[in-house]
Amino acid sequence: MADMASSHDLFERAKRVIPGGVNSPVRAFHAVGGTPVFIASGRGSRLVTSDGRELIDFCGSWGPLILGHAHPEVVSAVSAAAANGTSFGAATRGEVELAELLCRQIPYADRVRLVNSGTEAVMTALRLARAHTGRDLILKFDGCYHGHADQLLVAAGSGLLTQGVATSKGIPQAVLDSTLVLPYNDLAAVEQAVTAHADSLAAIIVEPVAGNMGLVAPAPGFLEGLRKLADQTGTVLVFDEVITGFRLGPTTYGRLCGVTPDLTCLGKIIGGGLPIGAVAGPAGIMDRLAPVGEVYQAGTLSGNPVAVAAGLATLHAVIRDNPYPRLAELGTRIRQAVAAAGRAVHCAQLGGMFTIFFTPTAVGNKQDATRSNTRGYARFFHSMLDSGIYLPPAQFELAFVSAAHSDEDIELFLAAFGKAMQESPLA
Repeated sequence: MADMASSHDLFERAKRVIPGGVNSPVRAFHAVGGTPVFIASGRGSRLVTSDGRELIDFCGSWGPLILGHAHPEVVSAVSAAAANGTSFGAATRGEVELAELLCRQIPYADRVRLVNSGTEAVMTALRLARAHTGRDLILKFDGCYHGHADQLLVAAGSGLLTQGVATSKGIPQAVLDSTLVLPYNDLAAVEQAVTAHADSLAAIIVEPVAGNMGLVAPAPGFLEGLRKLADQTGTVLVFDEVITGFRLGPTTYGRLCGVTPDLTCLGKIIGGGLPIGAVAGPAGIMDRLAPVGEVYQAGTLSGNPVAVAAGLATLHAVIRDNPYPRLAELGTRIRQAVAAAGRAVHCAQLGGMFTIFFTPTAVGNKQDATRSNTRGYARFFHSMLDSGIYLPPAQFELAFVSAAHSDEDIELFLAAFGKAMQESPLA
């Protein structure tokens, strides 16, 4: 490979010009130790590092690469779009087609506003909720991540009815005071909070399947309960489906589970690996956005033609090919192998998403997740990496199976897992 440079050397160079040597914190490998891997290329299910190592990728750029790396249809669409111009800051046909496709696949969405990231989508959704209700307070759940906007970098406070505490410096107290934080899957706590704050609560925002404390599925009745409480109080229910949208089926998880939110935030897969986000919902709320309404949101690169082309190619492929049963089959094989290991590990899995927790019991909320043996996961991560398997470099992130993964890839994963379980101490 031409111009090869080791990950170690690149990291040393990066630290001199980039804070911490990375442009997103988890890439620094602080959670698992060691030198971060620098990637040179990817194709299908495989990565090639800057050192020339080939790895089987179960991170998938944190979810959007459901078709695998450099899928020919996506590459072709991106190349054709770029050849016609990378950005115009003006309307294009592609963004109309993407919005139409999203509305077809999400029956409860009348309108879609394209933005540049999941963070922007959530910011826009919450601004809409506040305008629609005339209220200020937001309720979120501990362990659910909704981007790095000030009002959402908040963790649980000292009690169920108290405001949260900042998880980052630089956030004004007044912003913290506008956000309530409750345990995920605790409907009784939500009922108590909503009753106490019914007149001031603008929105309840939730990852319908939590993906940022590891994979945590909603308890039976939890999402239905949120819908009922929102209806009773005139509160806007927001599903953050940046991860789950089009990951478990050719639509949203809300449609799959039968719980209809007022607003849905999308990202990841609808950009096919390029930066994009979207807010989708009924006309009665969405038409509050400028230029038809008084809620302002704008962006030069919103709906840019290259990201839109990648998204259209990806969505057309998953709708046509329906990879979802196969993803679920491969994910189930991994979960069953972990369960058969007989160690203090637990695999949470839904479709092609999974997290291997270093705890023997199921995880239902952030408190459960934090009981995981993170040192055990770090050793496991490096053992898998040594065997040529790339997993998320942090215990509390999702791993992903893509349509590009083969039976052989899964067998190699399971062999590496078996080897890791034999190494001591792990859990």
